[in-house]
Amino acid sequence: MMHGTAMVCSPWDRLLGLVKLMRPKQWIKNGFVLAPLVFSKAFLDVEAVGHALLAVLLFCVASSATYIVNDMHDIERDRRHPKKSKARPLAAGIVTVRAALVLLVALYAVLVWGWFVAPKVVMVIAAYLVLNLAYTFVLKHQPVVDIFTIAIGFVLRVYSGAMALDVPVSSWMFITTLCLALYLAAVKRRQELSQSGTEGRKVLEKYSVSLVDRYAEMSATGALFFYSMFVMSAKPELVITVPMVLFGLFRYWFVVEALDGGESPTDVLLADWQLMVTVLLWVAVCGWALLPVQE
Repeated sequence: MMHGTAMVCSPWDRLLGLVKLMRPKQWIKNGFVLAPLVFSKAFLDVEAVGHALLAVLLFCVASSATYIVNDMHDIERDRRHPKKSKARPLAAGIVTVRAALVLLVALYAVLVWGWFVAPKVVMVIAAYLVLNLAYTFVLKHQPVVDIFTIAIGFVLRVYSGAMALDVPVSSWMFITTLCLALYLAAVKRRQELSQSGTEGRKVLEKYSVSLVDRYAEMSATGALFFYSMFVMSAKPELVITVPMVLFGLFRYWFVVEALDGGESPTDVLLADWQLMVTVLLWVAVCGWALLPVQE
């Protein structure tokens, strides 16, 4: 039952709506924060693990805050969208703007607390928040820039993980992360364009499926190349993981092309068991190969 733009619903529905507003499924992207923990071989150090998990938690809070700001900014557009008008709590009227603002302030308060606990991590997160504010209001309307902005967010995740542990990050890891994120972002734009046309985002009017296909292919090739170079130059014990990465790229593209997925990388990972097994196997093999006792 609707009353204007507000939906009459139970307190439980509103609570679930607030949780959904934070998009907890998307928190899986913050797993990139843990990459330095694995590759620095610090995953057996309890204190290091604690610092890394705190960085993940703070990034989950920050990413949820950016989703809320984005949904508040796009609320009118989302109400006119056939899917988002039902899927987004604000657009559907399940959550009021006032409630969303209260939640947003609470999330920012957690980040302020995080500043006193892990200032270096929160400095990186502050850059992430500023970047996403720019994305919400300006950059997401700029072709090519929008894709790079999304990808830089993943690079900042890796950098925050390094700051949490106070360890340097290989240039190879940075460029590999950038290429992989560009691949995922390009595929996302491709699927948005092929499934919804230009209705979902104004910037899609500037793209074509063939163009973003080429972006995705170039980025995937770069990710594989730079990861292989990173492994062979810095972590030769991980050479066995290169075929896993290659399979993962192939499988993801299969899901996109044959199964019409890919608009949400998180949904694809959680829904496709072969991709999930590949990622888990890659993590397990990396952990085993990098065990300090094998040095």
